[in-house]
Amino acid sequence: MLPELRDIARFLAEHPPFKDLPMAALERLAEQIEVSYVKAGTHILEYGAPIADLYIVRSGSVELTRRSGELYNRIAEGGIFGQMGLMMNRRVRFPAIAIEDTLLYCIPVDYYQAYCDEYTAFSDYFEAEQEGVLRHAVNAQIEHSDLSTVKINTCLHRPPVLIDQHQNIQQAAQLMTNEQVSAMLVTQSAIEQTAVDFSEIIGIVTDSDFRARALAEGLPHTTPITHVMTPKPCELDADSYLFEALLAMLRDNVHHLPIVDHGKVCGVLSMSDLLQHQSHNSLLYVRQIFTASAIEQLEQHARLLPDVFQRLVNEDANSQMIGSAMSSIARSFCQQLIHLAETELGPPPVPYCFIVLGSVAREEQSLVSDQDNALVLDNAYNETKHGDYFKQLSERVCQNLARCGYPLCSGDIMAQNPRWRMKLDDWQTQFSDWLEKPEPEALLHSNIFFDLEAVAGELALATTLQTFIADKAPDYRRFLACMARNALNRTPPLGFFKDFVVEPDGEYRDTINLKRRGTAPLTDLIRVHALAVGSKARNSFERLQDIDAAGILPEGKVAELSDALEYLSIVRMRHQARAVANNRPPDSQLNPKHLSAFERRSLKAAFQVLDNAQKFIKFRYTAQQAIR
Repeated sequence: MLPELRDIARFLAEHPPFKDLPMAALERLAEQIEVSYVKAGTHILEYGAPIADLYIVRSGSVELTRRSGELYNRIAEGGIFGQMGLMMNRRVRFPAIAIEDTLLYCIPVDYYQAYCDEYTAFSDYFEAEQEGVLRHAVNAQIEHSDLSTVKINTCLHRPPVLIDQHQNIQQAAQLMTNEQVSAMLVTQSAIEQTAVDFSEIIGIVTDSDFRARALAEGLPHTTPITHVMTPKPCELDADSYLFEALLAMLRDNVHHLPIVDHGKVCGVLSMSDLLQHQSHNSLLYVRQIFTASAIEQLEQHARLLPDVFQRLVNEDANSQMIGSAMSSIARSFCQQLIHLAETELGPPPVPYCFIVLGSVAREEQSLVSDQDNALVLDNAYNETKHGDYFKQLSERVCQNLARCGYPLCSGDIMAQNPRWRMKLDDWQTQFSDWLEKPEPEALLHSNIFFDLEAVAGELALATTLQTFIADKAPDYRRFLACMARNALNRTPPLGFFKDFVVEPDGEYRDTINLKRRGTAPLTDLIRVHALAVGSKARNSFERLQDIDAAGILPEGKVAELSDALEYLSIVRMRHQARAVANNRPPDSQLNPKHLSAFERRSLKAAFQVLDNAQKFIKFRYTAQQAIR
């Protein structure tokens, strides 16, 4: 061996994790190392850039920063950096700059991964020492997502502009022009332009309100501002995060949100504020959906949905943010299709509520999912008088959803099926029957219909059903026990020695279905616990909060379940995003060999959490507890 290579091997042997490697392994590694010299002030790694090497500081020092520019760490002789990017998606997580003239050893990623696979002590060094592999993986995913770390109050640039309800639209327009704002808050009475209680706010008026409600209608300039304002705007707390503001705008199709700090209005967050951050594309996408005037336009927008999904994944949004955004998009398609149907058919003869079920209702939608929906009709509904209207409306919405990329449900769980168009009283009777007689079909339907969310129409009808389920379910112990047994039908793909159990042959040979063997059984058992404690939440992560508050799980188990669901979900979403990028149909079939060593260990840890949780649920809801 050349002297310079022996020098590299000896240096590595003095520093962890290399000092635990055999000398022969160090000498092999030294032969593959590239040496790089950088001057002080040189940027070594830029955030988000591709990374293909593990870096060791031979001499000098390097400063690592967070994405925001905040100092994260300083690395001196023998220090290592770049491993986080290699562990995740081979993109730089921590920008690096040389703070003095520095000599670097660069280990190619292929050799880094090969040594992780071959030497346990080497790979263990790169896992989280205190929080565990899975917690580390989840933390790494959300560490630098602006939307999940930046609070709203940091994006407010000025106090709110207020106008009292007795002013007219000309005065309002003049004030907005003078203040150079796109929205104002309307108050009950004249108030100084200082902090004001949100209870004093009766509405909000925006540029679009003036266009649509004043100019387009030809209203005189003396028209009171109350005639064009949007009453009772929804607000968000200043300590909320940007992704919460994004989801609120997606959900309610609004572009301005009053922001409140300890009950006082401190500003108005606009869409333009959010446009400076990563996931604005989904917000603009929803805006396009709501401006579509024909199904053909919606079909064109639907073709862009995979790209929107891919951008969300690539911008480091976590699974909760992606699931909520994709669910909001699905609901937006539903809402606009219902609007178009009502425009053609006329107003509904009796109140109704169009509800979505399953992953969209839980705000956990991914890219690959068919539609599940139903209609809740007012008790005044009469089949003879009103049946034809709701038959046409349901068929138009469901068929057009299919045209927009949401396939028809293979099990026919859709509003176009007359069985799933019922009066409120009939729905309550049906739910009671499933609770009292938990037969296989009842359990299957409960898993679907007990995750329901209103999309359009009389929203109170859905709220009544949600309350009905939450109030009734805890009293039916036999139903819960049957649901628990049902939640054990799909087990995690771990063998006796905790190796992955993959498909042995066929189209999906050597792969794991991350939904069927991971996220779905996790969602099922979380639902059982949620029903047992009377939770009204539908999102699995929010259900876990209610479960934690009820204290029915051992300490620390709720956090484990949350981490496992987050990790399995984001791995599945990344897999689908890669398929989109490579022009392949997205699915949930992952080959674990395509993951890094760190990712494989994290995936096993998540499946182990699921395995333990299934064992717990099996004994918690026993035959003795099943006695009502």
